[in-house]
Amino acid sequence: MTTDRRTALGLLGAAALWPGAVRGQGSAASSSLDPHAGMVWGRTHEDQRRADLGDGRFLNPVFAGDHPDPTLVRDGEDYYITFSSFDAYPGITIWHSRDLVNWRPVTAALSRYIGSVWAPDLVKHDGRFYCYIPARTPGYRSTWVIHAPRIEGPWSDPIDLHLPDHIDPGHAVDGSGRRWLFLSGGDRVPLAPDGLSTAGPVEHVYDPWRYPEDWVVEGFSPEGPKITRRGDWYYMVTAVGGTAGPPTGHMVIMARSRSLDGPWEDHPGNPLVRTASAREKWWSRGHATLFEGPGGQWWMIYHGYENGFWTLGRQTLLDPVRWRDDGWPEAMGGDLSQPLAMPRRVSGQTHGQPLSDDFSTDRMGTLWSFHNPGPDEMARLGRSNRTLHLKGKGLSPADCSPLTLLAGDQAYRIEVDVRIDPGTEAGLLLFYNQRLHAGLGINDTGMVMHRYGLPRPRKADPVRSIRIAITNDRNIVTIHTSADGGVSWRKFEVQMEVSGYHHNVAWDFLSLRPALYAAGTGSAHFADFRYRALP
Repeated sequence: MTTDRRTALGLLGAAALWPGAVRGQGSAASSSLDPHAGMVWGRTHEDQRRADLGDGRFLNPVFAGDHPDPTLVRDGEDYYITFSSFDAYPGITIWHSRDLVNWRPVTAALSRYIGSVWAPDLVKHDGRFYCYIPARTPGYRSTWVIHAPRIEGPWSDPIDLHLPDHIDPGHAVDGSGRRWLFLSGGDRVPLAPDGLSTAGPVEHVYDPWRYPEDWVVEGFSPEGPKITRRGDWYYMVTAVGGTAGPPTGHMVIMARSRSLDGPWEDHPGNPLVRTASAREKWWSRGHATLFEGPGGQWWMIYHGYENGFWTLGRQTLLDPVRWRDDGWPEAMGGDLSQPLAMPRRVSGQTHGQPLSDDFSTDRMGTLWSFHNPGPDEMARLGRSNRTLHLKGKGLSPADCSPLTLLAGDQAYRIEVDVRIDPGTEAGLLLFYNQRLHAGLGINDTGMVMHRYGLPRPRKADPVRSIRIAITNDRNIVTIHTSADGGVSWRKFEVQMEVSGYHHNVAWDFLSLRPALYAAGTGSAHFADFRYRALP
């Protein structure tokens, strides 16, 4: 079935569900202009994108949607990965795989708010797991560490390492067993033997390779050092060029040394990975970890933006690596727009999880997270009779810490029942950050449309209960409402284009996420949240 045919069927399906829906806006138009429209992924829960094609091949991304700064640790035949979680709490969600393509969530390791989480490093040392976490609030910056005897936890409370001037730690162990954190800018700091405090001052050990002056980049920004040992060499992978800005900016560079003390020699083929043109499928590729996978095959895992979909955030990409005769690695996946051979075939592997939720169980951290929470945010939550009860906070989505989840599809539909107490405003959103979001809510005076992060009240009779549906069809947003639980639908009179809801417009390095919000003095009650990817 062709992409245009699948798109047409998807639009007809939406029209059948919601009488009066406009046909042909968004998908059909964009597919004819998309040079990568022929890329077809596998499908998993609710028709979400899946990299595994079922025929021994996979098509990137291995994590669709916002999974930036991947950090991976191997434990025998098991692989664990986590990502920057920024303002989402619980955060540091850890995933497990045995084939590097299909992953399932295990736990959220960070529950106490320490600020916006940037580029962690997940490691195992002497039988114990550690995660080193840079985090920042408006008034304080540092790097923290949490640790656990098992990957499932329990994970410790975060411990402050008092490193205010660096981000992106990378754990390494030298030949004598001494532990180090390599840091942004080519610096490092020694760690105590237990890895829970520093054991000396920060020192500079590496001047990162610089790209030619005429390349189009955001800025130099050497960050994300990751150390891998192979044979007699330590290999340091670093990101330079800035992770946002121009599509051609971010890149992967490498240096090696026989000692963690240096001297470090640059890879003669730097950069190993770079987006050379905005016509490519994946933009701003960088922040890599080099590692050995199943069967002795080596890989790099890193992030990139999808061409035309800044709103999905930085997605996780898997790139095969080969070792040259001179002892240097090189990436073999090209621009990652074509299927690649699976690292390993494992029967029964599934990927991801359903994003729909009947609120019968607690899925905080592995599905839902609060945006920019306060210290007692979890006290706002309650559950009963397959209903999520959320106490109001603040006055609007801008200050109420919405509940958000990650979506990785180019087109999808979300729905939820919303019921409110007096004095409450609540509804369904596509949420980027406090300054930029879109959606619909209800309150004591009627409905409130949110657009460009601004409330647009629609005063009418009070609305206490409603079902809201939002379709995000390749950044074209349509809202429907139902007063009878989804039997019949009414199209909201305003549609929106949201392709600008991303970091280069509103900063924060986030993605546009489905969200539930509750503001005001009462509580909101949500039931039967549904997610469905569209063709």
